[in-house]
Amino acid sequence: MVPLTALTQEVLTAILKGIDEGIHVVNTEGKTIFYNEVAAKHDGMDVKEVQGKHLIEPFPSLTEESSTLLKVIKTGKPIYNQTQVYMNLHGTRIDTINTTLPIFLGEEIIGAVEIAKDYSRMKLLAERLLDLQKGLKKSSKKKVNRQVNYTLNDLLTVNLPFQSIKNEAKKLAKSDSPILVYGESGTGKELFVQGVHHESLRSSEPFIAQNCAAIPETLLESILFGTAKGSYTGAVDRKGLFEFADGGTLFLDELHTMPIELQAKLLRVLEDGMVRRVGSSHSVSVNVRVIAAMNVNPSKALQEQTLRADLYYRLNVFTFSLMPLRERKEDILFLADHFIKEFNQKLNKNISGYEKKLELFFMNYPWPGNVRELKHTIEYMMNVCEEKQLKYKDLPSMLRHLPSTTTTNNVGVESLSLRKNIETLEKDLILNALELSEGNINQAAKLLEIPRQTLQYKLKKIID
Repeated sequence: MVPLTALTQEVLTAILKGIDEGIHVVNTEGKTIFYNEVAAKHDGMDVKEVQGKHLIEPFPSLTEESSTLLKVIKTGKPIYNQTQVYMNLHGTRIDTINTTLPIFLGEEIIGAVEIAKDYSRMKLLAERLLDLQKGLKKSSKKKVNRQVNYTLNDLLTVNLPFQSIKNEAKKLAKSDSPILVYGESGTGKELFVQGVHHESLRSSEPFIAQNCAAIPETLLESILFGTAKGSYTGAVDRKGLFEFADGGTLFLDELHTMPIELQAKLLRVLEDGMVRRVGSSHSVSVNVRVIAAMNVNPSKALQEQTLRADLYYRLNVFTFSLMPLRERKEDILFLADHFIKEFNQKLNKNISGYEKKLELFFMNYPWPGNVRELKHTIEYMMNVCEEKQLKYKDLPSMLRHLPSTTTTNNVGVESLSLRKNIETLEKDLILNALELSEGNINQAAKLLEIPRQTLQYKLKKIID
């Protein structure tokens, strides 16, 4: 092992002591060369009981196979977010979630560092979340589903295809079959799902939403399915979200972030309607409609194996794809006007519309954050605007300093060019006519209501 200089070791120790996580560093022999107070508190140990000793001395239940630190030294490969249960030399059981990384000097491994999180704190978080959901369910018995704030009417649009999606959702809401919703971030997936629940026969029953990416994967299973007494230290009998949502709807957002193993358990619940709590040998029956959502295309998730194919096919009874804002241009100004009215009321202002330059920007900007980004942009502008109309200068600075290819000045001038717009329209009409006529020049000319020779002349210009 390459020794650290005294100065380097002093600086490293000062840095590691200031980190509010359990830090444990061992050399290639498995001896502890750094162990901070936070780690000692997690492990129920004194720093002196661990420092300078081989890992297995203070933690005799660990082996070379079960210890993440010793495993990383052996393989040289990092381990991320792995739970570890072990006993210290005082006989106390410790539950942690560890990220363990090899330490290299050049190409030579000189040790391993482990960042440990106290699993008991995370379990407490899970239990508090479940208690919160339990409280929400109790309140829903007194009032008609206070967890649902939106209906499908709140999903504003003048885009005909999007209106068709809403109409279809109203019809299919009466079914109990699962639903899969795909849409980019900001397209209104949760609003849409709440709207479906509101239209369903379950509207007076619980609506519970859980973002699968917001909870550590080691806790997600107990949150969804509940726990049985004794399944881990301090565990008690607790219902999971499936039991809390009994009779109603469970909305699972960002489904593709759910661990593959947990997806298999979710599939079983969808198939037979039976839930087994973590650590229990008994199953209970639940009547829950599952609606899942993803912000990545399902085909991509299947290809990258972040979504089980069998779960996808089970959820894919009804699928809705929410269009991004850039694909429904007519909604941009419609929604902008709506948000201006909304913030006029909230901010006690009287702003009427926007200047033409800003309108051109709105129509040509791709809105990667979709409706959410548009709303937040309008909110910012309404707060800073001191005139009767919103101006281009009121835009957030990040949008005002976009590359020239997306600025209002360049795009706006092009969009007002009569000649270029006519050329583009003419080309599109010709290509559409040729597609409809399967390449027959005579039939295409008839569709366009121009002489055959004129069409051939224009085609030559397009090709050239």
